[in-house]
Amino acid sequence: MPAHTVADQLVEQLVDAGVRRIYGIVGDSLNPVVDAVRRTGGAAAGGIDWIHVRHEEAAAFAASADAQLTGELAVCAGSCGPGNLHLINGLYDAHRSGAPVLAIASHIPSVQIGSGYFQETHPDRLFVECSTYTEMISAAAQAPRVLHSAMTHALSGPGVAVVTLPGDVAALPAAGHAPKLVRTGTPTVVPADADVRALADAINEAGKVAIFAGAGVRDARDEVLALADAVGAPIGHSLRGKEWIQYDNPFDVGMTGLLGYGAAHDGMHGADLLLLVGTDFPYDQFLPEVRTAQIDIDASRLGRRTDLDLAVHGDTSATLKALRPLIRRKDDRAFLERTLDRHRDLMEKVVGAYTTPVRQRTPIHPEYVASILDDVATQDAVFTADTGMCNVWSARYLNPNGRRRFLSSALHGSMANALPHAIGAQIAEPDRQVVSVSGDGGLSMLLGELITVAMHRLPIKIVLFDNATLGMVKLEMLVDGLADFGVDVPAVDYARLAETLGFFARRVEDPAAVERTLRDAFAHPGPALVDVVTDPLALSLPPTITGEQVKGFALAMSKIVMNGGVGEAVQMAKSNLRNLPRPSQFGS
Repeated sequence: MPAHTVADQLVEQLVDAGVRRIYGIVGDSLNPVVDAVRRTGGAAAGGIDWIHVRHEEAAAFAASADAQLTGELAVCAGSCGPGNLHLINGLYDAHRSGAPVLAIASHIPSVQIGSGYFQETHPDRLFVECSTYTEMISAAAQAPRVLHSAMTHALSGPGVAVVTLPGDVAALPAAGHAPKLVRTGTPTVVPADADVRALADAINEAGKVAIFAGAGVRDARDEVLALADAVGAPIGHSLRGKEWIQYDNPFDVGMTGLLGYGAAHDGMHGADLLLLVGTDFPYDQFLPEVRTAQIDIDASRLGRRTDLDLAVHGDTSATLKALRPLIRRKDDRAFLERTLDRHRDLMEKVVGAYTTPVRQRTPIHPEYVASILDDVATQDAVFTADTGMCNVWSARYLNPNGRRRFLSSALHGSMANALPHAIGAQIAEPDRQVVSVSGDGGLSMLLGELITVAMHRLPIKIVLFDNATLGMVKLEMLVDGLADFGVDVPAVDYARLAETLGFFARRVEDPAAVERTLRDAFAHPGPALVDVVTDPLALSLPPTITGEQVKGFALAMSKIVMNGGVGEAVQMAKSNLRNLPRPSQFGS
């Protein structure tokens, strides 16, 4: 029986904290920790499972999804040098998403640190920006207290904490006392009375009030709807706020920005007072220059996106409960009804494009696929969406209902997140349907994780929007008046690749086969991949676009034509004609 080591002590602390799995790749400097995990006998025996992935970036993404779904501490690990460097992108995503993740970054032998040794990096410096806590263990007696601090920081942030552990220190005999991790409930941040009264006065004085809600309304849905009803306010939402506020919401007017749909843009710009609730929406170019108030539990977010007239530091539920008795009901519903009418019109003419009249048209329109996916998926499905066009189709066509969950790299905006997020989600929730809404650009970037899915026999359903191009980048270029360049890739039959790994896999090029194939794939008990060949020229256009954006499209089309791409320009116009807003919709 090996001596009781620092690594053993670390793993025991993780088990006591409720950790049941670690995502990662083994490596020499990490071997003491991995062997300590092995000797726990796995989660079924009350220990920890080692979830072997193909790339450490995927380990961090998987841990992020695991933590976001469960609210519990999730753990990933990487060996020294390149191993833990690969974690960094997924850790940025986890930290910015507020996921409680602990990363174990093993290190070169402690006596070699600072000598330019093989694979030497300085993890204790490298992870500072993507963590709430990072520390290196340099002595056995220090280890248990550092790990305890790291777990506490990750859970209380919530966010990422990183422990750097040289391999030789991990193999030392354990020393020191291991503090017990004691969990607390979530505190209520109660706003100052003066701030609440000032906000109530502003709402009462305003003729037209609009609400823009983010993920911070998660536990305050009823309070937000009650406020909207009292003051006749349309409710727009960010991508992260969608799953918490959109469903069964008679005041919903959709999103804004390039992912946007509906009348949120009009509602915000037409208001006398805009109320930002629990959102850190970063795109200030889509925020109006109107009187604005903001409520947020994190005071550092107040006013950092747009100029504020009023700021309230408090959690959403506590603030709105304190606000409600001070609000006078507004009987004039004209602004609300006008914005809702506009929303219904846009839902039919913009968001509804291609979902009904294109059942027989090829190439397949991605909007149609997303609308069918919404029908086929279970009512408690977990959707993970790649950054780019997949986020657009998910935002517009996959409907929340209070039971479904939606995970994306909404704040970090990384490619390739959908499949590793799905891995973590499926492992955390083995009895739940998990759907990876992947783009071919994202899937190909971490293609090896298909092996991880097959290895662990995860019943993930991958719906691949395969347009052989980086669609969002193409759109960004056209908006800026640039001819698209460097965005197209050779067509790949991903279904054949997945078949070699034992997936149920189908490639779909006929729109008439979309629904039947999705239903067959979702009925399969194991992993499945449906490679849907979609129109590479189908672009996402927001319901309200500016004159400058129109000029950008026109200029880009001219450049394409001048470079001999007449056919491409014509086909692009055909593919997107129904999505183009009427001239009266152009903003200034």
